[in-house]
Amino acid sequence: MPLDIHVTPSGVSMRLEERPVRRRIALVVLATDHTSERDFARICDPAEVGVYTNRIAFENPTTRDSLLRTGPRLTEAAAQILPGEPVDVLAYGCTAASIVLGNAAVTDHLHAAKPDTPCVTPSSAAFDAFAALGVGRIALLAPNSLPVTEDLAQYFARHGPDVLRATALGLEDDREMARISEASIIEAALAADDPAAEALFLSCTALRALPCIARIEAALGKPVVSSNQAMIWRSLRLTGARQPVPGYGQLFTL
Repeated sequence: MPLDIHVTPSGVSMRLEERPVRRRIALVVLATDHTSERDFARICDPAEVGVYTNRIAFENPTTRDSLLRTGPRLTEAAAQILPGEPVDVLAYGCTAASIVLGNAAVTDHLHAAKPDTPCVTPSSAAFDAFAALGVGRIALLAPNSLPVTEDLAQYFARHGPDVLRATALGLEDDREMARISEASIIEAALAADDPAAEALFLSCTALRALPCIARIEAALGKPVVSSNQAMIWRSLRLTGARQPVPGYGQLFTL
């Protein structure tokens, strides 16, 4: 039996702001991702930037075929993020998928949901980061299998800086990639460097590389760019946020 409660209309006139938060980033990640959202949260001030995430199905092991299957899933996932409302950036958080699909194809899938919105992937963001840092030669470390890392190195060499050395950690499950310890990431990064490289790239959004970057840079004496670091940096720039963020590598001091 309902209680006897009398509800009256408010006499206060409501003023609606244009947006609940000034800047909007729409982020699509793999269902198995442990790392990307946490890395965005490390850097993005929630009072200034809203990061709205949706997940797509992904089947391990991480192979060319499983990565290709993610492409058609991007449109619906992006459409479900703030339906009917504009966002400042569309980001797809999978480095290997972006190079297997190709960044142009990723953009087409995302634009089918939200046309004319700037699109970012970890690989496209890395190319922008290297350009901003004045880097033309890199060493590359990926946690993936040899075939996926080979595809990655070839794509980078065709579309970005010269790849002087590429190293694979040989994992095929992105959930295991997310479990690699920070100490192991740093050790592997130092071992993967090439003295002639102007920067080191740490691939894979699953890799918990972001907290390690400053320590690796200090040891190597050169810039270090990671997938999530570059993706977040580029996404923020596209929203108009350009203030330096200390503690996450030379890229965020530009």
